[in-house]
Amino acid sequence: MRDLKHLIYFEELLQEANNDLVRKAKEDGKKVLGYTCYFMPEVLLNLPGCISVRLRAPRCTSPDMATYYMSGRTCHYGRSLMERALEGGYNFLDAQLATETCTVTCRFQEHLGYKSETFDSTIIPNNDFKVEFTDVPFKKTENSLDHYEKELQVHVLDFLKNEYGIDTSDKALKQAIKDYNEICEIIQEIGEYRKLDNPTITGYEFSVITLVSMACPWYLIKDKLKETAKELKTRKPDDKPNWKIKVELAGGENDDPDFIKLIESCGALVVADRHCYGALEARVPIEIKEGETPLAAITRHYLYTSQCARYMEQKEMRNRKQVIADYAKEYKADGIIVISNKFCEYWSYERMIDTIVIPRDYGYPVCSIEKEYINSASGQLRTRFQAFVESVELKKIQEGK
Repeated sequence: MRDLKHLIYFEELLQEANNDLVRKAKEDGKKVLGYTCYFMPEVLLNLPGCISVRLRAPRCTSPDMATYYMSGRTCHYGRSLMERALEGGYNFLDAQLATETCTVTCRFQEHLGYKSETFDSTIIPNNDFKVEFTDVPFKKTENSLDHYEKELQVHVLDFLKNEYGIDTSDKALKQAIKDYNEICEIIQEIGEYRKLDNPTITGYEFSVITLVSMACPWYLIKDKLKETAKELKTRKPDDKPNWKIKVELAGGENDDPDFIKLIESCGALVVADRHCYGALEARVPIEIKEGETPLAAITRHYLYTSQCARYMEQKEMRNRKQVIADYAKEYKADGIIVISNKFCEYWSYERMIDTIVIPRDYGYPVCSIEKEYINSASGQLRTRFQAFVESVELKKIQEGK
């Protein structure tokens, strides 16, 4: 297929957290707010006068320093973020809006905010830098909704207003929702091309586009995303597809497009992304229902759209399997790759359950992968993916497809 016009530019933006557009927003006087989890509503961090950056650790090779502080038996994702912080990669942040969700990223964010009165041990060399934590419920109930809304009011809206003078009025919230929805609609429009029998966008390309929308100021990246959506309207697929099967990628954190490129180099086109940095949750527009305040709508949206493995009730666990299967059907996937980062408690359990339940109850073959945040074992992963592709191909032949 013809190369996408802005793909190389998008790839360059993902090479560091403090990319050109983030620096431009900083020059424009915007407060730059970091976050790590879907439960920190991105829309609230893009009120007038501030922008959000979902933290990643691109090009982190080995989290040796972070391991000293966090031990070698904690998730590689959290340690890689810590390593990048120790290297100065997040010095541009004005604040970190943290959530008490994942234990390891919570620990990483506690380190970011630590200040000693006796010696200089501050990671972020900015006396005005602050970390603010929001508690997130473990259930989807009316009480949970009420608690979550109060937490967001106090620890996000009040914090931004009191510390930085950010406008947190209903009018400002409605504008932030409008801006958020516009980005979501662009990404959804692009994602529709993955449903074609012969998709005109690869999983790697879509991952890059999605991540750019999370790592860059919306007002500076929106036009190029729109151009990409327009470009895809006339993009022609290859006469002979270079993939053998289609797969859905599900599981925990994956903010590395090269991991998806590795999967696709083995003949499996990634057409759906039900993982923590995917668009199938993170790019759903927010609806304000009649009688709702903007904050109530935001709270409901993030609590109920999340498919996080933190929700451990049986009905929620069963629903997550159904959601994965429904996406596989909608996007015409032949199989599902379920991933978790090594030492990730939530997603390690979830991955093992998915590996058993999804083939048994929904008939989709599953490839179960425990990976490092850094893909150092690419040779072993390639062997696993190639074997999975061959097994799914054989299954399709046996079924006469």
